[in-house]
Amino acid sequence: MSTLEQKYEYTQQPGRVVPMLVGMLVGSLAGAFTLLLFAPQPGEKTRAELKEGVSAFRDRTTQTVKAKVTQVKSKAGQIKADVLIKADELQHQGKDLLAKQLDRVSHAAEAGKHALQNS
Repeated sequence: MSTLEQKYEYTQQPGRVVPMLVGMLVGSLAGAFTLLLFAPQPGEKTRAELKEGVSAFRDRTTQTVKAKVTQVKSKAGQIKADVLIKADELQHQGKDLLAKQLDRVSHAAEAGKHALQNS
């Protein structure tokens, strides 16, 4: 069998994912640092743009986090309300079942009492 005909299967190796991500992050940071060193504009302007970009990123992140927290709180409130409604329904069903069982026991006791009195 030649090497062209061989089939290779992709198998995920969990121990290799984290080092790969760390390597990508370090490479990205090194690239960004190199880009800043060789930028065609003065350092003050670059620092001002970086500060502005970081500030905008922080603001967007803060807004996104606040929106997600609001969504989660809303969803949690809805789930809580649904659970309370379901619990109330189950409580009523339990009470109904208990009343029916007590009725059956009461009828059985009455029938037993009449059977004892008649014999």
